[in-house]
Parts: sequence; C-alpha cells; structure tokens
Amino acid sequence: MSNSENIIISGINLELTDAIKDHVRTKLSKVLKHNERIIRINVELEYRPSKKHINEFVAKARVEVRGNDIVVGIESDDLYKSIDALNEKLTRQVRRRHRLEKEKRNHPHDVDIPVELPKTVAAK
Repeated sequence: MSNSENIIISGINLELTDAIKDHVRTKLSKVLKHNERIIRINVELEYRPSKKHINEFVAKARVEVRGNDIVVGIESDDLYKSIDALNEKLTRQVRRRHRLEKEKRNHPHDVDIPVELPKTVAAK
C-alpha cells in the first residue's frame, strides 16, 4: 500500500476539493515515515459556522497503530492552518510514542512478584 492509500479523508459540512486532499496527503504522509507500524490515518475536516467567525474549522485525526490509537484534534479560523497544526501535533505524538517504545525495549526493568516462590533443585 502506498502512503496515500493509508490516509482516509472525510469532510463534515465541507466539500473536499482535490487541493485540500492533496494538502492533507502531503502533510500527513510525513507522519507515516516516523513509524512503520502505523496502519492508517483517518482524518476528519469539519466546518462549524459561528457568528463570531472564530475556530470555525476543525481537523481531527485518528492514527491507527498497534496498541492504543493516537487521537488529535485542532480548531482554528482557517482550514489550512488547522491541517498544518494537526500535522505538527500528530508528528510530536507519533515520535514521542516511538521514542518511548524504543526506550522500553532497550531498557527493560525487573518485574517484582509479591509472592514467595519455592526454590527448585536442578536435576542431575
């Protein structure tokens, strides 16, 4: 599967043009490079009209990866600004998770069992 097939884009109260889809795919394809275990990224772009014209555009993403999914949401007054901020936040979250997994793998810790275990004798 290529990177563009791993990114699913949907619009709520918003018509998705080819330019918007291309912008999302170019931004978020870089996130896929940070961790090869990412299955797919679901992106929702939403337009919420308000009288104050503040934070009308919402960009949400769910990164499906083994374990708990990473969910991020951003609101702003410009759709492209929301997408860019979403990309930055997702990149930080994915890189942090990858770093913590690597740290856990490279520095395992002992497990304390709160039960007294009987000693065994090796057979001769």
